[in-house]
Amino acid sequence: MQFARADFPEGFLFGVATSSYQIEGHRFGGAGLTHWDSFAATPGNVVRAEHGAVACDHYHRWAEDLDLIAAMGADVYRFSTSWARVLPEGTGQPNAEGLDFYDRLVDGMLARGLKPAATLYHWELPQALADMGGWRNADMPDWFADYTHLVMSRIGDRVWSAAPINEPWCVSWLSHFEGVHAPGLRDIRAAARAMHHVLLSHGRSIAVMRDLGMQNLGAVCNFEWAEPASDSPEDIAAANRYDAIYNRFFLGGLFKGAYPAEVLAGLGPHLPKGWEDDFPTIMAPLDWLGLNYYTRKLVRHKDGPWPSYAEAPTRLPLTQMGWEIYPDGLRDFLIRTARDYTGALPLFVTENGMANPDRVDQPDAARIAYLGSHLQAVQGAIATGAPVAGYFAWSLMDNYEWSLGYEKRFGLIHVDFETLARTPKASYHALAQWWRG
Repeated sequence: MQFARADFPEGFLFGVATSSYQIEGHRFGGAGLTHWDSFAATPGNVVRAEHGAVACDHYHRWAEDLDLIAAMGADVYRFSTSWARVLPEGTGQPNAEGLDFYDRLVDGMLARGLKPAATLYHWELPQALADMGGWRNADMPDWFADYTHLVMSRIGDRVWSAAPINEPWCVSWLSHFEGVHAPGLRDIRAAARAMHHVLLSHGRSIAVMRDLGMQNLGAVCNFEWAEPASDSPEDIAAANRYDAIYNRFFLGGLFKGAYPAEVLAGLGPHLPKGWEDDFPTIMAPLDWLGLNYYTRKLVRHKDGPWPSYAEAPTRLPLTQMGWEIYPDGLRDFLIRTARDYTGALPLFVTENGMANPDRVDQPDAARIAYLGSHLQAVQGAIATGAPVAGYFAWSLMDNYEWSLGYEKRFGLIHVDFETLARTPKASYHALAQWWRG
């Protein structure tokens, strides 16, 4: 499978993505504690209780990493800033070392001809704010607006694009209802409030950045294509609930000023008082939407309380995560999103990639095939008229994969977590050839 830039529309952008806690090394540079530090220190939450204290040491090796991005012919580097690095207590006195780090990082991208695509929040909440309820707290939109102003007053004049929050579903539902990520709650009321506060915080952040004169602002949501495990009405309804919670809740808030009825049936009684009045803020106009996509889920009905669904067995082939490889879902999401929500608004694939138990002495054929099939899916969406403007691979390098520790490797670059040596994989070289072709 071969690609070249000429196979995509003129101006189509290619890039790679990372996140701060997963690569930087959180013990460096005066960063404060996050709820991920606490979550990882609690037995049973994270594989081998691994954490992000050193991670890939991007904090010290950022120049080397940016050189690798530029060398592969990428146009865009999608990175995130750490709230606890620049505000160790979440509010109050800024950490000059943290702000200086992001200054250097953005300047380093520009010096290498890379477009800096900033995300303000990729999951690592300052512990001091988590102690006050975190995303459940109605003050979160104010705290997040202040954080946005601090960071973007420093780097907002130089970033190419900015988005407030990465993957609202993970920040809220996965972390507060399923308990898989920090803060590790299984509480329907906490999930409902977190889901709404995440969107309200997004809207407040967009308003702050507009006031600073920034342009090219967007949102980044994650998506899983949901299909019923059978043709039974019960399984079809279960898959629709899964789709409503995972995919349509956040798009509905951002673009329609409404939440799906299937979600309100369960979360409605637990949403904050006056939540309906927040949609004018949540619906702040955007310049683009980012879609993060990895897999499809087959969903079946499950007796019990709402949401009354469960995942059905997956179908081969699978990634190291146990996720089904289903590139048609990316094509279909791009088409459906433009048709039902965003119209002519530019769409970016802001994350797409696979975990694979590869080593530098082995071929990286599975990842090359995965990336190629999903780029074909992007081409399929474009052929139908979907306004797809770019594709960013996840991830630049092997990193801290949250509750799965350092075991799952998504990187185009192999990282030896003992020496921290970087070694580009065959997939890195394949993308470099495609992007330069």
